[in-house]
Amino acid sequence: MAESKAGIGFFEKYLSLWVALCIGAGILIGNFAGDSVQVLSSLEVFKVNIPVAILVWLMIYPMMLQIDFSSIKNVGKRPKGLILTLVVNWLIKPFTMAFFAWIFFSIIYAAYISPELAGEYIAGAILLGAAPCTAMVFVWSYLTNGDPNYTLVQVAVNDLIILVAFVPIVGLLLGMTNVQVPYDTLVASVLIFVVIPLLAGYITNKQLIKRRGEKWFTESFLPKFKPVSIIALLLTLVLLFAFQGNTISENPLIILLVAVPLVIQTYFIFFIAWLGGKKLKLPHAVCSPAAMIGASNFFELAVAVAIALFGLQSPAALVTVVGVLVEVPVMLSLVAIANKWK
Repeated sequence: MAESKAGIGFFEKYLSLWVALCIGAGILIGNFAGDSVQVLSSLEVFKVNIPVAILVWLMIYPMMLQIDFSSIKNVGKRPKGLILTLVVNWLIKPFTMAFFAWIFFSIIYAAYISPELAGEYIAGAILLGAAPCTAMVFVWSYLTNGDPNYTLVQVAVNDLIILVAFVPIVGLLLGMTNVQVPYDTLVASVLIFVVIPLLAGYITNKQLIKRRGEKWFTESFLPKFKPVSIIALLLTLVLLFAFQGNTISENPLIILLVAVPLVIQTYFIFFIAWLGGKKLKLPHAVCSPAAMIGASNFFELAVAVAIALFGLQSPAALVTVVGVLVEVPVMLSLVAIANKWK
């Protein structure tokens, strides 16, 4: 990692603060310049909002630049950590997220949220749960003294599995919640927000390393893209909350209500993965990243797909954005726990 041992980078360290400020700015813009903002919301192609699509692509592409799929060839030497990651991410996490979302939005919050809205809130949570982290996990791994090469293998394999597993898992779980699944939009979203940036990142990675060397690529080129990804995320949030401004102003407690099941899910998955790693007698440098990948989310993909499936002003999109808000402080608390239990 490029960060010093002093810790997480400036933008990443205060990400929750930037997110909160963008939420406030978005709500103000939505309330005071609503008509102007609606012009942006109408710029769509195949149900995908063009300004948001560009911003999301700018979020995801810098992350894909870091993936080195050649590292997968060494996975056979230590398979247990990868097996744990795959079991937690794909056989446990999506289903527990759907369960917690159903418990809270359909039962506990039944007096405050209509069944129709509950279905969309659950859908947003499902999109988060079906997208394991691919970028920030490098930071969490670094802060817990994780093995960077093994973390790279875990992330690379997860990216490949997302290509084939994300659509059927989301389709299955959304079908169980009685939400109509537009598979054409779902598949198109994965192509636009995963396949294309993944291929672009892979080609860029190989070509630049071939021409300029790996040291220049990792120490000079990659650091320039970090602010791009974060700024694109923050601008996306301003747009999202500008469209959600009236809804939130009328019901400001909704963010807190949405955050509760997401936080519970994050801690639950971390402890499942952590205890599983200890049961398998994994070293801390492998166990910690495995638990972090499961606990955190590929929220950029979740936000993009929620917008494409349900719209910029949808409850589903709001849930994925709240996921961004709570992830950083919760994950930092898990970093502290992992280091304490080392």
